[in-house]
Amino acid sequence: MREPEVVHEIIAECIGDVLATDSSSQLHSLADLGVVAQEVHHAVAGFGPLQQFFDDPTVEELWINEPGRVFIAREGRSELTTVVLTDSDVRDLVERMLRASGRRLDLSNPFVDAMLPDGSRLHVVIPDIT
Repeated sequence: MREPEVVHEIIAECIGDVLATDSSSQLHSLADLGVVAQEVHHAVAGFGPLQQFFDDPTVEELWINEPGRVFIAREGRSELTTVVLTDSDVRDLVERMLRASGRRLDLSNPFVDAMLPDGSRLHVVIPDIT
């Protein structure tokens, strides 16, 4: 079994366990448990709230100039998204992306250009360095 399939299977089992053991769970009221499973998968095995943009073939570029302002480009036009991240969210996402690339970001390496496993390019700069 491939890694994404294993992750999906584990998530499905966990959701099933919650539903089986907690009859008051809010999951019972959700119309589509598949959406919950997908969001959990994005959080644990993808790039969290940014994963939707990585999965969208119309998105050409994504950038975060500050945590509260996440932009994407489609057809050469910039769009401010509704995604709002915290400083901690951005740090966690950058660490996850860099781990996948084998690169690191610190004061001795304040700029990083890397390639993600899907071929996306990543450019990261420590704040206040530029």
